[in-house]
Amino acid sequence: MLLPVLGLVILAVCGLTVLGLVTVQVGPLAVAIGVAAALVPVAVVVATILWVDRWEPEPAKFLLVAFFWGACLAAITALLINNTAETVGDLLLGEGSGSKLSALLSAPLVEEAAKASFVLAVLLRRADEFDGIIDGIVYAGFTAAGFAFTENIYYFGRAFADYGFGDATSTGVIAAFVLRGVLSPFTHPLFAAITGIGLGYAARTDNRAVKVLAPIGAYLGAVLLHALWNGAAVLGGAQTFLNVYFLIMVPMFIAVVMLVLLQRRREQRIVTAALPAMVQARLIAPSEVELLSTLAGRREWRRQARRQSGRAAAKAVARYQASVTELAFLRRRKETPDHEKRKRELLATLLASRADAVRLAGEGSHTG
Repeated sequence: MLLPVLGLVILAVCGLTVLGLVTVQVGPLAVAIGVAAALVPVAVVVATILWVDRWEPEPAKFLLVAFFWGACLAAITALLINNTAETVGDLLLGEGSGSKLSALLSAPLVEEAAKASFVLAVLLRRADEFDGIIDGIVYAGFTAAGFAFTENIYYFGRAFADYGFGDATSTGVIAAFVLRGVLSPFTHPLFAAITGIGLGYAARTDNRAVKVLAPIGAYLGAVLLHALWNGAAVLGGAQTFLNVYFLIMVPMFIAVVMLVLLQRRREQRIVTAALPAMVQARLIAPSEVELLSTLAGRREWRRQARRQSGRAAAKAVARYQASVTELAFLRRRKETPDHEKRKRELLATLLASRADAVRLAGEGSHTG
């Protein structure tokens, strides 16, 4: 129990420290404006990542920790190292050069490593919760969403402190919101997703060289893309920025979306292929195969359970559906010493959630 508590304390201290530093720099009112503005893009990003994670949802507690890891620990790590790099750059290269050094070198290297460290930790310590590329994208996306949330609070607060809401002659928080919250809310998640793809691929392969090289190569790709984005903003003019945005960032985003769609279809095929064997083992009923084989069928099943028997019944059905998916994925994994233990845990969850759903449905029917 000590390690989780210690981890939460560290995250809380980091978060309070970042909040204090930002408040000192821009003031309480600007921070409040920054938080309000930052909530909009982070809500869109989080909702999108949860949509990606529909077939085999990751534990909510892990996703929450991933978000706060990015918002607190990764943010303060990047803040300290980037500020140090900026100061050193000014001393060695001249006044004003430090910010460019930080944006082009320090920020991409440090921020991508800080965000990816949580995803790597999940892969190494809780491999049973890491099934492949989708999981890598989801965990990386949540750490990046947290990081971007904290970063946006500062940038929106800074814009408000300097220029207010903005007008015809000056940029302000509205212009900053359009640039960061409307045009580029997915930049940090996109960078992090590239590393997440590499870690997810490493989780699926048995080749030891690939297990090492895929994450390293993906991390370097994320760093280069991040550096290119920062370089377009710092060194290039408006035309350069627009070229990078439309010719590189948008196609990369579309490519990741296409990969996500392909991986979701793969997950559906894995589940569908496993259902007949589960019917034979009497783990699921034959009538449930069609409902379990599509997201639409699962969603309608939960809605019906909620309408007829209440929220508790819908949650029991959701746990049952998730355990079916977990068992389907477990059949695809290479057997390890923890394989049978994990299988027993999932079977127990499946049977318990099914029993709860049936009991609650009976109670709902009786009440009705």
